[in-house]
Amino acid sequence: MVRTYEIDYAGRKLTIETGKMAKQAGGSCTLRYGDTVVLVTACRAGSPVEGRDFLPLTVNYQEMTYAAGKIPGGFFKREGRPSTREVLLSRLIDRPLRPLFPKGFAYETQVIATALSVDHENDAELIALIGASIALGISDIPFAGPIAAYRVGAMDGEFIENPTLEQQKSGDLDLIVAGGEGSINMVECGANFVSEDFMVKALVLAQEGMAGVLELQKQIVEEIGKEKIPVTLVEVEDELRTRVEERAAEGLKKCLVIPEKLPRYAALDAFKKEVVEELSEEFEDRAKDISKVFSSTKNTIMRDMIVSEKKRVDGRGPRDIREITCEVGLLPRTHGSALFTRGETQALVNTTLGTSDDEQKIDALSGWEYKRFMLHYNFPPFCVGEVKFLRSPGRREIGHGTLAERAVNKVFPGPDDFPYTVRVVSDVLESNGSSSMATVCGASLSLMDAGVPTKGHIAGIAMGLIKEGDEAVILSDILGDEDHLGDMDFKVAGSEDGITALQMDIKIGGVTAELLTEALGQAREGRLHILSKMNEAISEPRTEMSSYAPRIVTLMVKPERIKDVIGPGGKNIKGIILATGVKMDVDDTGKVSIASNDDEAAKAAVKMVKELTQEAEIGKIYMGTVRKIMDFGAFIEILPKTDGLCHISELAEERVANVTDILKEGDRVRVKVLNVDRGGKIKLSRKAALNEKDPVD
Repeated sequence: MVRTYEIDYAGRKLTIETGKMAKQAGGSCTLRYGDTVVLVTACRAGSPVEGRDFLPLTVNYQEMTYAAGKIPGGFFKREGRPSTREVLLSRLIDRPLRPLFPKGFAYETQVIATALSVDHENDAELIALIGASIALGISDIPFAGPIAAYRVGAMDGEFIENPTLEQQKSGDLDLIVAGGEGSINMVECGANFVSEDFMVKALVLAQEGMAGVLELQKQIVEEIGKEKIPVTLVEVEDELRTRVEERAAEGLKKCLVIPEKLPRYAALDAFKKEVVEELSEEFEDRAKDISKVFSSTKNTIMRDMIVSEKKRVDGRGPRDIREITCEVGLLPRTHGSALFTRGETQALVNTTLGTSDDEQKIDALSGWEYKRFMLHYNFPPFCVGEVKFLRSPGRREIGHGTLAERAVNKVFPGPDDFPYTVRVVSDVLESNGSSSMATVCGASLSLMDAGVPTKGHIAGIAMGLIKEGDEAVILSDILGDEDHLGDMDFKVAGSEDGITALQMDIKIGGVTAELLTEALGQAREGRLHILSKMNEAISEPRTEMSSYAPRIVTLMVKPERIKDVIGPGGKNIKGIILATGVKMDVDDTGKVSIASNDDEAAKAAVKMVKELTQEAEIGKIYMGTVRKIMDFGAFIEILPKTDGLCHISELAEERVANVTDILKEGDRVRVKVLNVDRGGKIKLSRKAALNEKDPVD
């Protein structure tokens, strides 16, 4: 049976339909917002995976090119591997869903959101996330929903609820919030140096905006939702749990105060093996359960240390930042390099300068897009002391790179100020907490080292929260262990002037606006500390770029003279490139970009372009070549393809009977430009040039 529901969603109609498409899926719905239509399905396997100790959830967002009336580019003419946007939106949907599945749920589960139609104005990602909640809610898959999503923009200090795509690009804020009734689960944000107070107000506004959609989802689930399958969580009996806790507590406390990560892990592994072997004699064939209780006891003790003693595993207090070192200019042949180390997290970040030929060309649904600033993040296995196959970047690498790019992009100069394409690559060499924020800091340092005229440093910090009852402890610069056991982790990047990027995942309810305000304030305190350390290494962009970086010179010619630069069949531009070895590009506005590693070659190319496009200036003296003799005067070429007429009366002070008495074709002669009329005709004088000593062009 087809059912249709409608609601006003930030001033526009959102239509939800069930029972029409994909009826064999466990749960399915289509959502229409403007002319954007998304189909979302949720399915589970028929039986649980035995021994699975993690949630087997896969979320995929996919865009069909027919949704925008396009045929895919490339040889095969069909959709291929997921684009960066599809990967990022898959993560965006996955993050708020994942904490809402019950413990012990071991059925392979897949949520697929497919964009069937896009109108380039209304978000597909928001309705895809809402659709995922509905599809799971009406299926038999256990899910503690509903959740909804809301977007908030800002322009000139005023909030814009659910901004259009154009408003998102030009505004000061692009905030996506997902959450349930009275709670926020996930935040993803880019901002143009907004304050912490402004950010909290935007979060509250988004939370209020989700209320209507949440109520509608409850109605839909109540009317057509299937009965949920039972999930049996096998609890460890009290006797075993008590024995493990008694045996392990003191030893864990000793291990957990070892400040270095690898020695601490080694001590914990050795102690765990000892406890499991010892208690396995008392509880036969229960090694797995003993190990599980050992791990939960470890987490409980760590949380208790933080809440009760305000002491962290590496000995720091809640607000303390690990030791920071910053180095720049490490590598001789890269255009810019930086090594950022914060405790046991280290990122080597390199900057490469290129030309417009190096721009990334993206075949998006909205059309071809071009990126001139790229930031890529790599996480090799050795950074955590592991052995794994090296593969292409995964979702995590793409997500972390995009977060860092969003943060640093706010200080990246525009094309008129810096006509280069720039690629920044962060190789994480060590990891123990927030390598993405180390990447932000390293990228900012590396860009300055490369001579990119950024508007100042951007620093990033990862924050955490441990909440027990009414007591909450906010942690600055969290470790990997604190990320896993905490109730909230969020990453904030920005400068002294405000926030440029924010990413937040909240695992519990009850996080109030007051607590968010306090957390963001503490993050600002840490961010300013990190910025001071970065400024000690390099505080402003280098004035000289690497000798190995290309030099790009830009000049403007009149649009009507573009043809003179290019020449018939590209003859002129090819000739310049062949003669000088430079790279050249001419756009429709008349902007000519010349790139070369050789300064002299670039100067030579600029001179050749100017010669091809320069125009006669009134009052200026030129050394010209006589091209044609007429009875009334001579046509003299003063510039390439630019002739002027020197009348017989302007050849000499005395009267001239015949032009050939003074000039013949091929002669080189000084002439002065007397006038250029509206039609471009040039009047020259040899007589005036004889009496002046101005330099000759």
